[in-house]
Amino acid sequence: MFYYDGELQENNHIQLDINNYDWLYGATVFTTLRVYHKSLNYPLTNWQNHCDRLKSSITEFEWIMPDWERIVRESKYLLNYFSVLRITIFPDGKELIMGRELPLNLEEKQEKGIQGLVCLDSKIKRSLALHKTGNYLAPYLALQQAKNQDYDEAILTDINNNWLETSTGNLWGYKQGIWFTPDLDTGILPGIVRSMIIKNANFPIKINHWTSEFVEDLEAIAYSNSVVEIISFSKIKIGEKIKEYNPNHKAYSLLKKIFLV
Repeated sequence: MFYYDGELQENNHIQLDINNYDWLYGATVFTTLRVYHKSLNYPLTNWQNHCDRLKSSITEFEWIMPDWERIVRESKYLLNYFSVLRITIFPDGKELIMGRELPLNLEEKQEKGIQGLVCLDSKIKRSLALHKTGNYLAPYLALQQAKNQDYDEAILTDINNNWLETSTGNLWGYKQGIWFTPDLDTGILPGIVRSMIIKNANFPIKINHWTSEFVEDLEAIAYSNSVVEIISFSKIKIGEKIKEYNPNHKAYSLLKKIFLV
């Protein structure tokens, strides 16, 4: 069940011309949001922030604005059936709104942490990093590289091996009583949850560059996105080196309190 260009479809197919630029070049922008308490207005849903991010990209790309009132109506209908919505906007203003449920193993991952692989291939990086475009090949390749080695998530790096973001979210690192997150000028996505944590935190946060020297003595590492909230890393492989972390480090309670609304 999904909406495409104002029509509710109860299948898994849409029709596109084979010369359509949208799929030939990944010419779309999208956002994925977790709908709390089946309400777009609930604070943690961050509905307006998701819409504003889409509007900003559409404006910068000089695309046609979609019918936002229609998007609200369609999203409200789908949230009766799904916990997570993905809203995709095409250059001509058409919308594609799909739904899904939260990952089945989300609570287990939040409790036990996951294993990450640092992708040291700097060529694998997102294009137009400040925008969430349909061209997600680089994160996909990084994630497949991780999964092929039995790791759950990939961490992307730049030409100097500085850590940037994961294939699906923003990084958080803790040491010396401070939570750190990479600077946007490193070329990462300004995640909705990242912004929410920075805005609402009542504990120290510093924004910096994650050099090899900086990450060496981090006590705890996690990533965030709008669906999973916060997931910690229990193990990270960096080249031939493997580092282990306590997935239940007491500092995680500071981040998790942000979601207790």
